[in-house]
Amino acid sequence: MDRLAATCVFVTVVEQGSLTLAAERLDMSTAMVSRYLAAMEAWLGTRLLHRTTRRLSLTEAGEAALASCRQLLDLSADVEERAGRAHREPSGRLRLTCSPSFADTQLAPALMDFQRLHPRVAFTLMVADRSVDLTAERIDLAVRITNTLEPTLITRPLATCRSVLCAAPAYLAAHGMPQTLADLAQHRCLAHAYVSAAQYRFRHAGELVELPITDALSTNDAATLRSAVLAGGGLAVLPTYFAGDDLRAGRLVAVLPDHEPEPLGVHAVYLSRQHQPLALRLLLDFLAARFDGAPWDAVRPG
Repeated sequence: MDRLAATCVFVTVVEQGSLTLAAERLDMSTAMVSRYLAAMEAWLGTRLLHRTTRRLSLTEAGEAALASCRQLLDLSADVEERAGRAHREPSGRLRLTCSPSFADTQLAPALMDFQRLHPRVAFTLMVADRSVDLTAERIDLAVRITNTLEPTLITRPLATCRSVLCAAPAYLAAHGMPQTLADLAQHRCLAHAYVSAAQYRFRHAGELVELPITDALSTNDAATLRSAVLAGGGLAVLPTYFAGDDLRAGRLVAVLPDHEPEPLGVHAVYLSRQHQPLALRLLLDFLAARFDGAPWDAVRPG
């Protein structure tokens, strides 16, 4: 049996979480998927998956094999891509998702620049301050800002998202500049409901410090949080890709700059490396190059 095809089946089963969903994605019968898995286990001489009526889970050997299998499929896809790229023009529509703030300031401009290079590629961009189900929403690519990723999804690091605790000059003039973390208990703290609600997380002297807060305002929208801070409502942790211009222009002021809020990873997230449209592969390379080094931090807000 074709070992490359068996490898593809094994990885797809892990990514989809079931033989039935993998069969649908690969356009083959469930029985054929099962035979490929059996062949894969016979080839490696070990059991790769625990199968029950309700769920699948990787064995220890399966965990060890998964990364190598993905590398093998990557190599195969790269060979095919390099052989055919010169004779193809990317086209079609890609469905993307990311947070509203990152879409507004970073992703939307990047997509417009990509379309200038590849005008036959169209996008549907779903913005949401939540993790969208890629399978249910038929998403080709999600940009997620987090340090916690689902192990069954394929990810590619794009950048580091740094943040800053900040406030408006008018607020600090009225309430004073905090000098220590303990001082924050005397201030109005504003929070993002999905990121910093109930606590702020800082890096200081190489250690992670968690500070419980009682928020005067909690919202799931970063733009609303930024507006509240600009209006003098209190202190908040905002990402530099979103608030950097405000800091540089003096509309916001960094507070406790030696305590950096915990950095987060900016990741491209997708379901599978197999059978990717050329447009998606080129877009991944384009975003990785564009966001490398977090260019919005080229002039660090002070």
